[in-house]
Amino acid sequence: MEWIYDPTAWVGLATLVILEIVLGIDNLIFIAILADKLPPRLRDRARVIGLSLALVMRLGLLTVMSWLVTLTRPLFSLGPLTFAGRDLILLVGGLFLLFKATMELHERLEGKTHGTDGPKAYAGFWVVVTQIVILDAVFSLDAVITAVGMVEHLPVMMIAVVIAMGVMLAASKPLTRFVNAHPTVVVLCLAFLLMIGFSLVAEGLGFYVPKGYLYAAIGFSIMIEAFNQIARRNFLKEQGSRPMRERTAEAILSLLGSKRKDADEPAPEPEEGTRMPEREGFAVQERNMVSGVLTLVDRSVRSIMTPRTDVSWINLEDDKDTILRLLKTVPHSFFPVCRGTVDEVAGVGRARDLLADVLTTGGIRRESLRQPIIVHESIGILALMDTLRRSRGQLVMVTDEFGNIEGLVTPIDVFEAIAGEFPDEDEMPEIMPDGERRWRVSGAADLHHLEQTLEVEGLVDEAYSTLAGYLLAKFDHLPDPGQVLEEPGIGLRFTVQEVVGRRIVSVLVERRPTALDLLADETEPA
Repeated sequence: MEWIYDPTAWVGLATLVILEIVLGIDNLIFIAILADKLPPRLRDRARVIGLSLALVMRLGLLTVMSWLVTLTRPLFSLGPLTFAGRDLILLVGGLFLLFKATMELHERLEGKTHGTDGPKAYAGFWVVVTQIVILDAVFSLDAVITAVGMVEHLPVMMIAVVIAMGVMLAASKPLTRFVNAHPTVVVLCLAFLLMIGFSLVAEGLGFYVPKGYLYAAIGFSIMIEAFNQIARRNFLKEQGSRPMRERTAEAILSLLGSKRKDADEPAPEPEEGTRMPEREGFAVQERNMVSGVLTLVDRSVRSIMTPRTDVSWINLEDDKDTILRLLKTVPHSFFPVCRGTVDEVAGVGRARDLLADVLTTGGIRRESLRQPIIVHESIGILALMDTLRRSRGQLVMVTDEFGNIEGLVTPIDVFEAIAGEFPDEDEMPEIMPDGERRWRVSGAADLHHLEQTLEVEGLVDEAYSTLAGYLLAKFDHLPDPGQVLEEPGIGLRFTVQEVVGRRIVSVLVERRPTALDLLADETEPA
């Protein structure tokens, strides 16, 4: 019993218990498959009886194996190497561990799993118990050989086997769930088997490897795996704190084949002699439309409304000719009717009713106006859509906290946020191509639409919704025409072209080549 006072023996006992438990996971999986053939009320009983009989058999194998490795009398020689019975057992056991660990690693890395096919059928109780014992005898060889290779004292081996089997009996279901949730733990323990198998082969050839080296390597690896599990748990926790809608949108867009990537992300390269599978992805317009639907609820009303400066409205204080000219030139169905300023809204009128009033009476009758629908700028998109649905096609005015009219929203504005821009007859597209990798963009262009058109990320922010707002935030002042803003992080270059009053009217946007673009140009065949 001198091993009780040996610290190395206790370290070996703890390590061996862990390895024995992990090595028994496959046993538990197969036992669960066999026990599933029994009626539910007999499954736990079969599992306990089968593992108990297997424990007795494993202790017997361990005793025989430990006696065999004491055979040190030389049997034959090959050159400078002399082999005894113990050496042959260590060689055969080490090669078996190397083979078993290699095959298990291959199955794990290839993604193969143990399972059963065909219809489920109930079998006899003792038939299943016998199969459990036989299967455990087959899968116990690696556990017994590992015990012999890890420690030198038979009592330590038996205690480790008994503890491991007791844990397996008491916690078979939680252990199976843990392994399924943490597959890297099994891969790590299979790597331990490879290392132990190699040490057994080396010792069988006469090269003794001190057990302390094995314990140090195993302990260091376990510490690194613990750090890995902590990092993985923190990553999942951080991901879980993000809104479900945002994570779902990103997942769907990735499935659609979005081309937007970080500049530092390397492009996947096919291995030599292999052919990359051809995928029929979604077209750019289709991806943009799906992206518009997924991100619509997160957008603010300011990002989709027509701003105050672009609103066409009827002034009751104007003369007949001015009102007629506006009704004939502006192709809108509804107009806000105001008195003196757009903040003094008298109502909303249909263009044909207003035109008839002006032609017949020279003015606009109160009976032709509808009650204006006014919402606050903090309203959500879904609530705004309900309001537009109840308005029956009528426009909705947007006001700020001080009661000032900020703009208006129509159903077509919501549709444009999903499907892209639909300019009226009197409007020009806000984003116009101007050569290769160049666009002439209006300062009022929506940032979501600009990101989709240029296939970039990083422009949208809650503080602003237009390109002009983005540039003002970056410059921190009203820029002069010709002033340039370089954004290497997103690969864009902005040149202010026209400024009228306090508004940025036109901007030239150039897409600068990124590392991925240069790599693609170099690898593109001539």
